[in-house]
Amino acid sequence: MEIEIKEIKKWEKDAYTLVDMRDLEQAQKNPIEDALVLSEAEIASYPFDKDKKIVLVCEQGKRSISCALELEAKGFQAYSLIGGYVSFVMDKMKESKGHAYCQQVERSIIKTYRKKIWSKFTKAIKEYELVKPGDSIAVCISGGKDSMLMAKCFQELHRHTDVPFTVKYIVMDPGYSQANRQVIEENAKKLDIPIEIFTSDIFENVFNIKKNPCYICARMRRGHLYNYAKQLGCNKIALGHHFDDVIETILMSMLYGGQIQTMMPKLHSNHFEGMEVIRPLYLIHEDDIKAWAKFNDLYFIQCACKFTDTCSSEACKTQPKSKRMEMKYLIRDLKKTNPFVEQNIFKSVENVSLKTIIAYKDDEHKHHFLDDYDEWGE
Repeated sequence: MEIEIKEIKKWEKDAYTLVDMRDLEQAQKNPIEDALVLSEAEIASYPFDKDKKIVLVCEQGKRSISCALELEAKGFQAYSLIGGYVSFVMDKMKESKGHAYCQQVERSIIKTYRKKIWSKFTKAIKEYELVKPGDSIAVCISGGKDSMLMAKCFQELHRHTDVPFTVKYIVMDPGYSQANRQVIEENAKKLDIPIEIFTSDIFENVFNIKKNPCYICARMRRGHLYNYAKQLGCNKIALGHHFDDVIETILMSMLYGGQIQTMMPKLHSNHFEGMEVIRPLYLIHEDDIKAWAKFNDLYFIQCACKFTDTCSSEACKTQPKSKRMEMKYLIRDLKKTNPFVEQNIFKSVENVSLKTIIAYKDDEHKHHFLDDYDEWGE
């Protein structure tokens, strides 16, 4: 019923079906090549080939066991991958990668993905004035594909720019499992990123919070990052939010917040004087980051908190954990009839005409169009 990753590698791919049963958000962010993405409900009714072995991959190799048993009862040869997705990634970590590999990764940013990644990274740096002379920037690495790419881009920028600035690469361990922390450390070593790791107990603190635990976790992590970066003498922290995050935030604000609001390319901190957050991947599409990772055969950690390990409700099994995935699917459907919809959503918060807005507010007041409507007429 359970199987190790090394056993799968002995089979020919056409002898088995690989099934990714992680939640939709994680399966979309960190795809497993050649895997079917199915929920437990979908697995139960999927027309599998009984001549093929079925290998189920969940987050940590726990939920997949019961699912494999159910398939076995129906006459299928079903197996649960021991360790789940983490096991899959850990196996990739065993592959020896030398200095030449790191150079290949760096060349891929500058050459292969110059137009889609490097040019957009440098455009955001210049257009939004994200890096200024004398800056000391803490590049915050979560262990995912976005922050790792950001770290490599900063290394290239630091090598080639005429703007004098310093950079540190920091990783906060909020309570990762040993395996997930090892994945981060091994990827950093493989990519020649000199990370500094500090620990916190955030995962433990938010585990029993029932309302919006992911939002609270994100806020707490941001505060810890600011605090540690300031201790290091940095005046900015760099986060790995990308173009898709920006346009999804715009839609979520409209549809669920009843307001027009976006994720800004940079912000002053309200609680840490003299500190700023910057988002250098602001113009880079997530699909291009995925393509870069696949091109270099790179695999990264998924969301690694206790909720990922232990959630057993039907919602966790079949639905995304946030509204962000809902926005992704909405945008995907809109693109079928309008291929420019992503860029139009992005431009909508740049081309705001106040004369056509019912009301807007700044830090001090709310302004209504009736306030000076009669004056316009005169």
